[in-house]
Parts: sequence; structure tokens; C-alpha cells
Amino acid sequence: MAAFVLPFEKPVVDLLARVRDLREAAAHDASLAGELQRLEEKTGRVAKELFASLSPWQKVQLSRHPNRPYSLDYIERLVTDFVEMHGDRRFGDDPAIVAGIGRFRGRSVVVVGHQKGRSTKEKVTRNFGQAHPEGNRKALRMFELAERFGLPVLSFIDTPGAYPGIGAEERGQSEAIGACIAAMSRARVPIVATIIGEGGSGGALALGVANRVLVMEYGTYSVISPEGCASILWKDGSKAEVAAEAMKMTAPDLLRLKVVDRVIEEPAGGAHQDPDAAARLVGNAIGSVLRELLRKTPDELRDDRYERFRALGAFLA
Repeated sequence: MAAFVLPFEKPVVDLLARVRDLREAAAHDASLAGELQRLEEKTGRVAKELFASLSPWQKVQLSRHPNRPYSLDYIERLVTDFVEMHGDRRFGDDPAIVAGIGRFRGRSVVVVGHQKGRSTKEKVTRNFGQAHPEGNRKALRMFELAERFGLPVLSFIDTPGAYPGIGAEERGQSEAIGACIAAMSRARVPIVATIIGEGGSGGALALGVANRVLVMEYGTYSVISPEGCASILWKDGSKAEVAAEAMKMTAPDLLRLKVVDRVIEEPAGGAHQDPDAAARLVGNAIGSVLRELLRKTPDELRDDRYERFRALGAFLA
């Protein structure tokens, strides 16, 4: 896919390109090692300073970056022996949801995630990561399978929301989302959800009722898109930037409000600048919380999840 650069990230992208070129040269000339180290340190420092001052709307743009790693990119790097499952055994298969069984660090797991697609053709095929009812019912099928065989569930969230088309509504979109939420709520296995991009509306929640919810540093999580919020509140979708600020949908606010449990640091310039490093960071975070959860009994896992979501929205007067 052709490189896509947001205006505010260009200084970091240029530095990263120089780092990659110098790294290739240093592989054949050891005398360049010192210069490479200095340039890497400068790049990290510039990226940290620049990205520390990003507005919520700029972070929304990063969460939607077309070069950002998607679910299949993380599955390829983190899950071995992955066998993808297809279909909901009711209507058909939905490519917007990828699901299957594999091994994460030697342990058998069930994996479910949204997949947006890279090329124009794939984006259309995968419906830009917006699941139809059959996609959510495929996820439901996997949650039930995990419960039956006692397998941990890893979910990767990256969707603007469940598809709201007429066909989707006719086939019971809200019921499918509700069934996923119910299945995850009562599951007696560990569930770890990771927001790798944008987590929008019920489409995200259908994969998000987990014991631990993690979010990438530049990921977002909200009940509606900023554009949709602006259209409802001000009848003007162009005020999305104002809505993004008001919605508190970026990682720091999500952690402060306890909507998520952990923020996963991204490589300099964002996950799309170094997918391999991003995958290592995600894998380490998932591995850490999964080890903690595996010490709990099945009943404790279910109760832990219940208490987590019951505590959302609590405040002191």
C-alpha cells in the first residue's frame, strides 16, 4: 500500500525514513553505528515532543491511519498455528470479522477481531471493518466455543461501528450485538480486549466485554464517531474536532475514567511506523494481563468481569 502521511506527522516520518536508510547502511559499515544511535535518539525525542501535544482530533486521525496495523497483522505476528473459522451457521460469512483458533505464547486461544482491509477492493469486501449481524454471530459462535473448551479469548477492536444498513437491520443487528455482549458477560474464561485503532459504538462493544480492556496509545473508544456526535448535537458534522475534545475518547482520558485498564505505548510515530515493534508491545501487554487472569477460577473470572463493568460511571458527589 502507498505511504500515507498526515500533515502533523511529516517531521517524524522524514526522520524515521533517514533512520531506516542509515540502519541499512550501518549493516554494512560498522563505523556508522554511533551516528545511527544519535539519529535514533533524536527521532525518539522529536516524536515524543511532537506527539505529546496532539489534539484529540489528531489522535482520532491517527487511530484511523490507513497504514496502521490491523487485526490480521497482529495475529500474524502474535498467534501461531492460526486456523481461521468462517460463517455464523445461520446466514453467511462476514469478512469484516476475522475469527479462529491458534496459540499465543504456547497456549491455545480463541481470537476474534475487526478487519478493515488495505486496498479499495479489500475495503469494500470487508465493509471497512463494519460488521454485519452474521459477523457478530460468527464472533458469538467463537465465544461459545471458547466457553465450551475453556480457552482464553483475545479480541482486537478496530471499527467505526457495526454496519447500520437496511439488510443488517433486517437480519437483527442489535440482537446479534446483544447476544455477543451476553455471551462475553457470562463466559467463565479469561477475555482480553485490545483496541488497536478506533473503537466505535456497539460494533466495538460486541467484542469488548472483557476482563481487561487495553488500548493502544493512539487508539480511541467512544459510543459514536465525532462526526456523528457533531451531526446530532450541532447539526453540523464539520464540528467533529470540537466533538472529539468533548467526548474524552482518547487513551489518557479513557484510562483516567477507568473505561480501559491499560494504555499500550506505541513506537515513535505510531504503530504504523513499526508494526513489528507495535506487535511486540501488544503481545507483552496481553501476556502480562493474561497471566494474571489465568490465576483466577472460572467463577472468579465471570465475577471479575461483572464487577469491572458495574463500576463504570461511578462518581463521588
